[in-house]
Amino acid sequence: MRIFTSVHILLLAYIIAAIIFWEMCLQRQSGSIYEQQLITLKSRVDSTRDAYTYNLEQGKLNHDLSMRTTQYIGEGATFLIVILIGAFVVYTSFHRRIMLSRQQNNFMLSVTHELKSPIAAMKLNLQTLEKHQLDEEKKKQLIDRCIKESNRLNDLCNNMLFASQIEGRQYKPTRETFDLSDLVEDVVKNYASRYPRRFEEDLEPACKISGDKIMLEMAINNLLENAVKYTPADKPVVITLHRKQENLILEVKDQGAGIPDTEKKNIFNKFYRVGNEESRTSKGTGLGLYLTNKVVHQHKGRITVKDNTPSGAIFEICLPA
Repeated sequence: MRIFTSVHILLLAYIIAAIIFWEMCLQRQSGSIYEQQLITLKSRVDSTRDAYTYNLEQGKLNHDLSMRTTQYIGEGATFLIVILIGAFVVYTSFHRRIMLSRQQNNFMLSVTHELKSPIAAMKLNLQTLEKHQLDEEKKKQLIDRCIKESNRLNDLCNNMLFASQIEGRQYKPTRETFDLSDLVEDVVKNYASRYPRRFEEDLEPACKISGDKIMLEMAINNLLENAVKYTPADKPVVITLHRKQENLILEVKDQGAGIPDTEKKNIFNKFYRVGNEESRTSKGTGLGLYLTNKVVHQHKGRITVKDNTPSGAIFEICLPA
């Protein structure tokens, strides 16, 4: 990127210098033409005997000189603007491709890690069951862990599949009327079984909505997964759902480190994650919030993030009831 930027700047400077040189040469040539025309005029018309004709002809020459100057400056400025616009388009396109390449590289690294972690955990639990004679309680614990890791794998695969379908415009959303309160409660119960004593909920009943139930369930799953990931184990994740005029407001409040103001505008971008994948400690693929944002916008809603008190973030989804 640095090499491209340096070459890009040098080439652009060379082109600008060439345009300026070309402009100076044209102006010099125009001045020479004016001087030759003025000499010719003096040889044809005597300025003392026929001052009127001489002044009239000289005025025409001055006008032509001014028109040529304006034409050369206008052409040079036009060329310069076109070149600057082209240089800006090329640079932004190249920069976008570089950033996308980095994001995709981070995505591949994170997906590899996300896939290997639950697979390794399930393999270890199953090998333990195979090699050791355990009591029923230990067996149940290991099986529960395998189920938990398989759920993680299922969520990851769903996100990847859904992202691919959205990008390819292959997913056809359905439309049905259902109770969003029941859906949120079911999702929270599912996560509470995987992460006991981690959630607090305040859900207003009978919040009817029309939309794609599968898509909204995935969006809520992503928000809860994100909140659990960043909230310390001794602090709860709070989920609230209530009506506000003609809208339904769903909030997921975590108590993590929070999101810097400079990052809030980027967190819904595809593959976006803060920091470098090779040194980052938190898990994730950078798809969860991107897909959640897509789902909310497809339901004609909006999603925002704001600071929680005393720490953490609040993700708020506003959907038309």
